[in-house]
Amino acid sequence: MAADGTGGRRWPRRLYEVGDEPDPRFTLANERTFLAWIRTSLALMAAGVGVEALNAVAHEAGGPLRTALAVLLLLGGVACSATAFGRWVATERAMRAGDALPAPKLAPLLGFGLTAIGVMACVLLFATGI
Repeated sequence: MAADGTGGRRWPRRLYEVGDEPDPRFTLANERTFLAWIRTSLALMAAGVGVEALNAVAHEAGGPLRTALAVLLLLGGVACSATAFGRWVATERAMRAGDALPAPKLAPLLGFGLTAIGVMACVLLFATGI
């Protein structure tokens, strides 16, 4: 149970019932990281919508490749946003319990995925000129 007596009022309660209150600087850094994942998610989704909008305007070759690129960007954004809160909870729990911080599971997928998407975008640029 939290030593400060606030564990029963904050959500998610099961998180705040574990361990002791960490240094507020670390909690705020964890929140900034969460918001960075959300910003990344929004950027990926906006890029996906933009690529698909370009696909709707340009009725040329490369439509299926553009659609695949848009879907990959949107899926990457969805994956980022879907896992951001879980990552925040796991990190906060580890800090409260004094455990090692969890490994960033999404980072390799995001890094390699964006590399593949970048290659697809280059192929699309060379193939269609747009």
